[in-house]
Amino acid sequence: MPMAKLGAIDLYYERAGHGAPLLFISGTGGDLRVKPNVFDGPLPKAFDVVAYDQRGLGRSAKPDVAYSMADYADDAAALMDHVGWPAAKVIGASFGGMVAQELVLRHPAKVERLVLACTSPGGAGGASYPFHEIQHLKGEDRARHLIPILDTRFDAAWAAANPDSYAQFMAMGAADPHAGEPGREMGARRQLEARARHDTWDRLEQIRCPVLIAAGRYDGIALPETQHRLAGRIAGASLRFFEGGHLFMVQDRTAIAAMVEFLNV
Repeated sequence: MPMAKLGAIDLYYERAGHGAPLLFISGTGGDLRVKPNVFDGPLPKAFDVVAYDQRGLGRSAKPDVAYSMADYADDAAALMDHVGWPAAKVIGASFGGMVAQELVLRHPAKVERLVLACTSPGGAGGASYPFHEIQHLKGEDRARHLIPILDTRFDAAWAAANPDSYAQFMAMGAADPHAGEPGREMGARRQLEARARHDTWDRLEQIRCPVLIAAGRYDGIALPETQHRLAGRIAGASLRFFEGGHLFMVQDRTAIAAMVEFLNV
């Protein structure tokens, strides 16, 4: 297993593909053991992709201390150094988009082009859905609560009309095969604590690299109106909406193609 020893933190990472360097930063609870993941999609066909389990998650270290968004960004920068990348293209999805904002602000020379997918700036610009407020929900209760938020079209009427699809979403949302691992619950909680404090709003105007903001039209987690504010705050940023909710990268097959096209300019 490739483990990067980065000072006080050890991060598990994987690398695959050919082409320009691309760092993929995953979302809340991201764990490379959960399939399919970024390596099962089209990105490794276009780029040399590195993705990793963030601190507190998956097979990475889970120190029981407070985590900050700056810590997550510095982890990403240190991992790039570890694999020998002075700079790379970056995709940050959901929580990963929050980390990517901090990365480009704290280490601007390391980010050549940036995709911020289904994410939020926090602060006055608007925050994503407060997952820290539903930590008590587990299994099917959590899945049932989140399905109509992940995609606002998936209301009670949709569930009644699409029982097979609803059951599939329930099964996916309720599953947590690694729930009993040491540090698993603590690490997830530490991530949500840092996420709740995320706020780049007053610094976004400092971003100078090309940015694509990609979003789902029916996302109840990273709201469409927040995407407009985010795009308006970053000079020259492009904004694209796709047919889907928070999982639009899976729901709309044109989404990844649009990201590849933007990153390859």
